[in-house]
Amino acid sequence: MEIRRLRPQDANAYLEIRLEALRTNPEAFASSYLEESGQTAEKYNERFAADDSFTFGAFNDSALIGVITLIPEKMTKLQHRASIVAMYVTPEKRGNGLAKELMKEAIKTAKTIEGIEQIHLTVVSSNAAALGLYASLGFKTYGHEKNALKIDGIYYDEELMVLFLNESIEN
Repeated sequence: MEIRRLRPQDANAYLEIRLEALRTNPEAFASSYLEESGQTAEKYNERFAADDSFTFGAFNDSALIGVITLIPEKMTKLQHRASIVAMYVTPEKRGNGLAKELMKEAIKTAKTIEGIEQIHLTVVSSNAAALGLYASLGFKTYGHEKNALKIDGIYYDEELMVLFLNESIEN
């Protein structure tokens, strides 16, 4: 297995796994499959060529099996922060530590960006596996958003979590 930053030539594979994620786990993402199914790989080609975010992929041979994106804040008053979004591992590859390796890569990258002091993320409150993973890496819940997402009439709460990089633990 290899984890590396995605490049423009990975855009088609990323689009495929992104749409799979939105179909498989709609409660884990603010975007919906319907909203993103009309996207083209060109959107991601441009994103991966830019330097304002970092999307990493886990590959098994040449197959993309997991992804994560780290987005440093651009606004002056928020430049000490970054966010983790779009974390996904294909169902058949879960439970093998792959998500933790992707998280560690994103955290390691955040530590190399001048000025980044904290990383934020949100996670559906009922996702015990993800909550446990993030806690094991030092993330702490600082808030709870009731009814954060609404999918087909069902509400999902989210935990707001933060990792202060000067307090992070190495795992």
